[in-house]
Amino acid sequence: MVERWRQLPIDHALSYAGRVRALAQSLADGVAQATGHHVAAIPDCGPATLMDQLTVMVYDASATGTPADTSILAQNLATLRRELP
Repeated sequence: MVERWRQLPIDHALSYAGRVRALAQSLADGVAQATGHHVAAIPDCGPATLMDQLTVMVYDASATGTPADTSILAQNLATLRRELP
């Protein structure tokens, strides 16, 4: 998915940025709750860094066991990849 994101024209990336950011934020919220930290918004650094943010959140979610069912995470990532043109 990261490689495909890097190949997208900027207008396509911008049109899908909200979906990617929503997934990353959902993971961040779950990690914050699982670790007892305050929920905070992921900063909007633009589409160029969005996949890096998602990658970090997937790693953190996996490391903390959030979501408890990793198949949900895999399904969410697969769905997002299928949505990308």
